[in-house]
Amino acid sequence: MTEQECGTGRKALERFPDLSFRLQAVAELVTGGYRMADIGTDHAYVPICLVKAGRIPGAIAADVNKGPLLRAAEHIKANRLENQIETRLSDGFSALKPGEVQSAVLAGMGGGLMIRILKEGAGVTEYLEECILQPQSEVEKVRAFLLEEGFLFLEENMVLDDGKYYPMMKVKPPCRRKGEGKSKENPLERAQKQTWTEVELRYGKILLERQNPVLHEFLEREHCIKQQILSQLEKKDSGRIRERRKEVEMELECTEKGLSYYAVQRDYTGN
Repeated sequence: MTEQECGTGRKALERFPDLSFRLQAVAELVTGGYRMADIGTDHAYVPICLVKAGRIPGAIAADVNKGPLLRAAEHIKANRLENQIETRLSDGFSALKPGEVQSAVLAGMGGGLMIRILKEGAGVTEYLEECILQPQSEVEKVRAFLLEEGFLFLEENMVLDDGKYYPMMKVKPPCRRKGEGKSKENPLERAQKQTWTEVELRYGKILLERQNPVLHEFLEREHCIKQQILSQLEKKDSGRIRERRKEVEMELECTEKGLSYYAVQRDYTGN
């Protein structure tokens, strides 16, 4: 497994050796010093590793199901972290109070569920400094939702773990609290108010602009697969086949637009 595959390189491997490459990359996005909530915690792997590494002072491990929460509590106890990591039975943010944590991780769940949790938990998320999101599906819809709701994209990453590609993002939730003075808009916020293109929504604007190497590998793989599908479809002909061919051609065009971001090599040395 290469550094590209873990997404964050040796730093992540050394800091969080007990986590999968996917969860290492998620943990790396959490800002040091923040108290965090792991929503849908399952085994509480991320908060345990973050606390053990001294990255965060404490955490709330939350899950909607009792079974996973009991497993999380067992792992927390086995690591003697009961005083720093609390478990809560919670549907999304429902059992959290505004201001209890500064960071929240939502990883390993479907995009539709993630959107629902963020919508219903707006009263809590508006007090957060960041959300670390790793949707397992409907990533394009998640990005579109975040932009529509006024979330600010701070960082994106993509990793290859056990043959699967996992995009993830760090975003800052919008603050809609009454009486709060509106902070001066920064250039990043102004840029993100502009409409993202279909390609940027599908693959991630930050990933494309920074020429993320794992995304590049993913795009090349997708391009090859789409070309092979088209080659097979050209041997057949029917109304349904023609419709399918058109769909694949559009997907191929989107992939090629993504690859065009990598056509120009950028100089990161400042020269």
